[in-house]
Parts: sequence; structure tokens; C-alpha cells
Amino acid sequence: MWRAALLAVFAGSVAQAESPLPFDLGGPYELMDQHGQTRTQADPDGHAQLLFFGYANCLNICSAALPLMADVVDALAEDGVAVTPVMITVAPDQDRVDTMGAPLAEIHPQFVGLTGGEAALAAAYKAFSVEVTPLFQDPEYGWIYAHGSFVHLLDGSGEMLTLLPPVLDVEHTADIVRGYLIPQG
Repeated sequence: MWRAALLAVFAGSVAQAESPLPFDLGGPYELMDQHGQTRTQADPDGHAQLLFFGYANCLNICSAALPLMADVVDALAEDGVAVTPVMITVAPDQDRVDTMGAPLAEIHPQFVGLTGGEAALAAAYKAFSVEVTPLFQDPEYGWIYAHGSFVHLLDGSGEMLTLLPPVLDVEHTADIVRGYLIPQG
């Protein structure tokens, strides 16, 4: 029942070009990617972005959200729509410039992983209203965190378009994204 209600809310967003969000979300950040390059909320190639706050070795919601993002990127590429998958880490001690690239590339070769200092990450978390709470330390995987679970759809300049729940299937998620990125005629 909850899934049907959630689908109804997000299905309405397919036909509209404006964000259905009743609140401001998103904003500027400046972080470092897995190649050591500074990145902001604007995509350097002007592509729309699927943005998620998580960590590369997360076995919980990230293990659903990150592959979903990769599959949506591929589905949209078939339509000629370029979208960049981006993850901002909630575990900067684990996701460093030299460690997060390989696990993200296994999910999708275009994945961009972002990390930074405490203040830079705090600014990104605040802009997107993401709370991060360390829960416990796993002996194999390190710290396990509670964190936001929505995928954020941004335009190429980094403006927030909508939120996508990672419980939707690939085609439905791609349809929502298409509704924002492909002009209706």
C-alpha cells in the first residue's frame, strides 16, 4: 500500500517541468572527486545529475540506490540523454580520493565520487538536508552510517529538480527523469 502511494506522488512529477517539492533543497558545494579534481554542484559537461549521499562500501540503502542510478543512466543514454551519477560520501575516512574510485567504477564507469574536508562536506549535507549518524563499527567494513536515502535529480547547473526514492524500478525512475529532462511537445 505504501508503495502505491509513493508511486502516485512521484508519477505526477513525470508530466511537469517544475519541482513538486514544497521546500527549498540543494545548493552550492565544492568537493574533490576520485581523480583529485575540484567539483561543484554544476556538472562540468552540463549534464543532468543523479546525486546520492552515501558511501562506496555501504551494504544497506547504497547497495540499492547506486546500482539503480547506474541502470537509469544507461536507460537514459539509450534515448540520447546524458546524466552523470554522483555520490557524495558520508564516510570521508573510508571514501578518500585514492579509495572510492574503484568500487564506484564497478557500479558504473561514469560514477563520480566526491569527498572533502569536514567543513566542505557539512556544507553539502546542509544544502541537501542530509543527516549523517555513525551507528557502529563493523570489523570488516568499518563504520556503518545512517544517512539520507533519496536520489536527487539536478540539472546541469546543479539546480535541484526533484527527489527520487530508490525503491522504484529502473524504468519508472527513468520515466520520471525523462519528464524533467526531455521537453514535452
